Amino acid sequence: MALFGLFNKKKKESLDKGLEKTKESVFKKLSRAIIGKSKVDDEVLDNLEEVLISSDVGVDTTLRIIERIEERVQRDKYVGTEELNRVLKEEIVDLLKEHNSTDYDSLTLPEGHKPYVIMVVGVNGVGKTTTIGKLAHKFKETGKSVVLGAADTFRAAAVDQLVIWAERVGVPIVKQSMGADPASVAFDTLSKAKAENADVVLIDTAGRLHNKINLMNELTKIKKVMQKVIPDAPHEILLVLDGSTGQNAYEQAKQFTLATEVNALAITKLDGTAKGGVVIGISDQFKIPVKYIGIGEKIDDLQVFNREEFVDSLFN
Repeated sequence: MALFGLFNKKKKESLDKGLEKTKESVFKKLSRAIIGKSKVDDEVLDNLEEVLISSDVGVDTTLRIIERIEERVQRDKYVGTEELNRVLKEEIVDLLKEHNSTDYDSLTLPEGHKPYVIMVVGVNGVGKTTTIGKLAHKFKETGKSVVLGAADTFRAAAVDQLVIWAERVGVPIVKQSMGADPASVAFDTLSKAKAENADVVLIDTAGRLHNKINLMNELTKIKKVMQKVIPDAPHEILLVLDGSTGQNAYEQAKQFTLATEVNALAITKLDGTAKGGVVIGISDQFKIPVKYIGIGEKIDDLQVFNREEFVDSLFN
């Protein structure tokens, strides 16, 4: 128990450190928003609205948060500015609960799917391949057998990078020659995983955000070919977004959710940015659970998303 507590403490410290830039930025703005005020009034709420929007929470989500706080202020009759932090945290956690209704650890796989197939999508440069490598490491740590599929065959660098991760983590990888049909790689990967009774399959896909029709056709083809091996594959379509791009991440989420049935999110590079509020906005706007967040370059710096811990690190 002590060891588990120590592990959780270490994880929380990493999260605090990873979100430092966002936290610092939010706090400076929040302090200015409530300076000289003793209670939460319309002016404080207007200032808070500005703080959240400028922290990349997004306009629609910000308005929902402000509305919730207004209701609290009316209900409780008096909310002092020193309580604002607590109220803000509670309302954001409740908002995230609406779309991140799963409280289970994302590494606990649902029963009845073996192998559990995860197709990973996202544009180039968001940390997609690195996320796959780190995720493979996480699953392996929990005792799961993992197979990687290098279906981003348009970039030799993507395949090479995934091979390095496979060697580093110690898991098998299926790859073909440069320019090969991505669906063919996916087919071979699932066939190998099924034959070897693997627990998890992670399929990398091309990160080109070309026109939506091409993207849709390509991802649909990969899914159809996968289903020849495992009829209900993929079980998860994980979209990787770069948190440091702020509003651009919203646009990418929009494009990919139109192109395919994304049902999980990983938001990376939160350690190098003050735009961590994007996690709240994207989860709210797209009604898709955030499963993982990237808060650094080390192999353990991909964390399973915990909304309470995340909001606590941002506003504590």
